[in-house]
Amino acid sequence: MTLARSILRPALVTALLLLVPLVGMQFSQEVVWTLSDFVIAGLLLFSTGFAYELIAHKGGNLAYRAASAATLLTGLLLIWVNLAVGIIGSEDNPANLLYGGVLIVAILGTIFAGLRARNMVRVLLTTALAQFLVPIVALLIWKPEFTAGVVKVFGANMLFVVLWLGAAWLFHRASLTDSGRRLA
Repeated sequence: MTLARSILRPALVTALLLLVPLVGMQFSQEVVWTLSDFVIAGLLLFSTGFAYELIAHKGGNLAYRAASAATLLTGLLLIWVNLAVGIIGSEDNPANLLYGGVLIVAILGTIFAGLRARNMVRVLLTTALAQFLVPIVALLIWKPEFTAGVVKVFGANMLFVVLWLGAAWLFHRASLTDSGRRLA
């Protein structure tokens, strides 16, 4: 696959996805996106799609490609939710910056793992642990009152923990069929 083709697919998918809020803005007063919203969303969607194209092009079995997609989409969703509404309070709450640490664990771990399926299992288990610890650390630092909001934060956080664990499981499945060889 050529570089142009690797760029074209994510660019087209990004453009199509960005049409949804653009059209929504024409028919509803509740959909309000600024130019910066479109730029940030476009960069996030394109970079995620491009990264997947590069990984999928290198080969690997179906479980590896699914694990890669799950990992990339979980990271995208974590960024998107934090930018849009925040997980801990509003998007302006500084506690949400702790989720950047989760992404750093995932990114640096992936680099050190060399994209080997067997090593990616450990990376994503560590990422899930980092995700699990974020609201605990936030509670220790900011000490909010215990409210229903705290329960919702833990619930939303656990959704991401499950997503990271699901990606780890898929990498485990990939490592069983490919003996953990380097796939990218």
